[in-house]
Amino acid sequence: MWDFGQCDSKKCTGRKLARFRLLKELRVSNGFGGIVLSPVGTQCVSKEDHVLMKRRGLAVVDCSWARLSDVPFVKLRCAAPRLLPWLVAANPVNYGRPCELSCVEALSAALIICGEAETANLLLGKFKWGHAFLSLNRELLKAYSECTNSSEIIVVQNSWLSNNSKHPLGANDIALVPPSKVASDRDADDSESDDDGLPPLEKNLNHLILDQSEEESE
Repeated sequence: MWDFGQCDSKKCTGRKLARFRLLKELRVSNGFGGIVLSPVGTQCVSKEDHVLMKRRGLAVVDCSWARLSDVPFVKLRCAAPRLLPWLVAANPVNYGRPCELSCVEALSAALIICGEAETANLLLGKFKWGHAFLSLNRELLKAYSECTNSSEIIVVQNSWLSNNSKHPLGANDIALVPPSKVASDRDADDSESDDDGLPPLEKNLNHLILDQSEEESE
């Protein structure tokens, strides 16, 4: 994990994984030869990435949703930057928000998509709300994990969004649906969170193709 120190250390899921020795922190000057979840990617993570992931690892960028423009993504030397497809966050603060995943959610999603569900469950098991991420995204994660490449994942993503929107998306709208952005732990509370205290899941999927404003991400 590249950590840009923009989030509360007590609420950082990536740092918690590091404390459990399930994750290593990288310096900005460090390159990474494996799969990196980053917005500079040009394709979604898929089963095609499994071999490289097993051989060289998986990395994520920890930063604030409100300060993405401050992160020098292009300076992070990575061999295989990848995007995540559309998923819903389950961490206590961003529960129900599309794409605003915490680091552990992003890492776990990529692991499941590539066939490493056991490792994903290990990571999510360190958080009281971890099971909620699997529950909210059960159908999508299963469908994504059955895809053989990035193109198939995009088809599944757009088909699911069209079928679950109150108003079907048009051809032009589907092209605008963004994959999940880089993970942020700014809002992910890994301390003393009550699983029963999660707010209701957002129902209006039609507007989710639009970027969240900085004020909303707060």
